[in-house]
Amino acid sequence: MAIATSGYGGTGTGGAAGSGSGPEAGHEPGRRGRGRGLLAPVSARTWGGLLYLLVGLPTAALMCVFTVVFLALGLGLSVIFVGLPVLAATLAGVRGLGHVERARARALLGARVVDPTPPRPKREGLMSWVGAQLGSGMHWRHVLYMELNLVWTPIALALSLALTAAGWGLLLYPAYRWVFPRWLEQPGMQLWGDDATGRAVYVEQPWEVAGVAVLGLLLVYAAAGVVRGTTAVSRLMVEGMLAPSSLSERVRTLESTRGAAVDTAASDLRRIERDLHDGAQARLVALAMGLGLAKERLEEEPEMAAEMVEEAHGEVKLALQELRDLARGIHPAVLTDRGLDAALSSVASRCTVPVRMEVRLPPAVGEGADRPDASVESIAYFVVSELLTNASKHSGARSVGVEVWEQGRRGRRGRGRGRRLMLRVRDDGAGGAVVRPGGGLAGLADRVRAVDGVFEVDSPVGGPTVVSVELPWSR
Repeated sequence: MAIATSGYGGTGTGGAAGSGSGPEAGHEPGRRGRGRGLLAPVSARTWGGLLYLLVGLPTAALMCVFTVVFLALGLGLSVIFVGLPVLAATLAGVRGLGHVERARARALLGARVVDPTPPRPKREGLMSWVGAQLGSGMHWRHVLYMELNLVWTPIALALSLALTAAGWGLLLYPAYRWVFPRWLEQPGMQLWGDDATGRAVYVEQPWEVAGVAVLGLLLVYAAAGVVRGTTAVSRLMVEGMLAPSSLSERVRTLESTRGAAVDTAASDLRRIERDLHDGAQARLVALAMGLGLAKERLEEEPEMAAEMVEEAHGEVKLALQELRDLARGIHPAVLTDRGLDAALSSVASRCTVPVRMEVRLPPAVGEGADRPDASVESIAYFVVSELLTNASKHSGARSVGVEVWEQGRRGRRGRGRGRRLMLRVRDDGAGGAVVRPGGGLAGLADRVRAVDGVFEVDSPVGGPTVVSVELPWSR
């Protein structure tokens, strides 16, 4: 059973989930921002950044020494054969040091940086490996980072540590002021002193103590800003020099999705071949044999021949139905003729579990028709179809909800690079669904990622299972 609603003119239920209205929704981010600003001196981000700089100074020194010493050794020995392998091994070691730096940045600075793929030798053998190491631009970027990091980290640490120590020292002065008269035999913190004349200026009056505390508070906030600013520069250095470039990352993503798309296409072809061989082809072979026997008995036993022709007629109907189902599995005609809304409604009507479907898309036919690319529509159709099949066969769900909507604005001629086709399928089954390599969900994820889409599964044990899919409107 399917309960379907469709329309156009908004983002739909799913699209509105992340939006808010009213004065409270509008001012909530500002309140959170002010709260984070007030807590900046004691936040984990500030102290994590200071710890990053403290640990980074000896780390930077050791890494730079390793890099310089072994690079100089490799370059010095390059006049003989052994120098090039030493130089290549040094670059590989520097790349290993880059793993440490990226791990530190992820743990203490919250940097989102991925590890670059290692260079691939074109052939087997030592010299091919050496050539791959020496020709890797990423390795030389690591070398440059090690040198610049040793210059930048002491400067950043000195500024951050000096301001932090001075700020907290002045802010907490009222708490430890008693130490000066009791243990140092002076009335308070000495601001200025002249040994020749014996004159000195101390912070001892209450208003002076309060003024020092206020100055310390200002320095504490300034120190937090300096720590965050200097660590932001460090994070940019890590992300810019130790991470793969956007182009190389894009190439790697395309290579992986291309391989997944090829595997999916091959799997689909094998499934079609198996269905044809075991289904329609077997029925047609049986049909040919039955008609041959009926032909032989047509004159001698016409009644039996008529029965055999009747059975063959039934086999023809079954073969035609199997061929229709197979064609629908390749690409349903209703999707081409009437669009995604009608195609998904047709799938929902055949599902054994009650389906509530809400589709909010532009009209697919007629005046003002505006549809996603055919490949995107096809992926969306098969994703929803497969998820409904999983929900009815494996999850034990009593009901399924499907939401489809458009997100983003149309540009000229109805197109816009920011437009997205959004899907959400939710069932109240047992949950526990996991994307495993080689599994059905992994195949769906590969289909989605092949067009730069996003595939997410949220399925705690006990349910519910929510699968969210984001696809580009046009490629």
